Amino acid sequence: MGIVVSDSSTLIHLAAIGRLDLLQAFFGRIVIPPAVWEEVVVYGRERAGAVEVQQARQAGWIEIQAATNLALLRLLEHELDAGEAQVIALAVEQAATLVLLDESEARQIAAVYNLSKTGAIGVLIRAKQEGKIESLRTELDRLRGPGGFWIEESLYQQALQSVGEQAVS
Repeated sequence: MGIVVSDSSTLIHLAAIGRLDLLQAFFGRIVIPPAVWEEVVVYGRERAGAVEVQQARQAGWIEIQAATNLALLRLLEHELDAGEAQVIALAVEQAATLVLLDESEARQIAAVYNLSKTGAIGVLIRAKQEGKIESLRTELDRLRGPGGFWIEESLYQQALQSVGEQAVS
C-alpha cells in the first residue's frame, strides 16, 4: 500500500480502545505530520494514544513528516486546525493512498482534493470484515464509552448494518 497519512483523532481513539495495532496490520506504515505528533504525544502525554504512538514510532511503523507546500498549508489553516491542515497538505503533496480523518469538516475538504479517506469507524468495519474483531457493536460501544468518541446514532446503526450486525430499533 502507498502512503497513509493520519490525523490525531483516529490514533487517539483507536489507542483508547486498544486497537491502534489495526493500523499497522492494515497499512504497514503510517505517516503523521509534526502537529499530529505534538497533539498526541507532547500535549496529550497524559491521555490515550501518547504512549502507544510513541512506541509505534520507536518500532518504526509511524513516521513523522512535514508538509513542504506552505501556500497550501496556509490556505488549509484558514478552515482547519493545524493537525488537519498538515495532514491534508502532506497527503496532497505525497499523493497519499489514504488519509485517516474523523472530523467531518476535514473529511469534506479532503474530498475537494480527491483524497481517499476513512476514520476510526471505517478501520473497525474493515477489522470486522476481515475477522480481526469479533463484534463491531462491542468496539463501537467501547469507542463511544471509554474512547470518548461521539458517533451519530444513524452512523452507528449504518456501520452495524454494513457488516451484518443487528441494528437496535
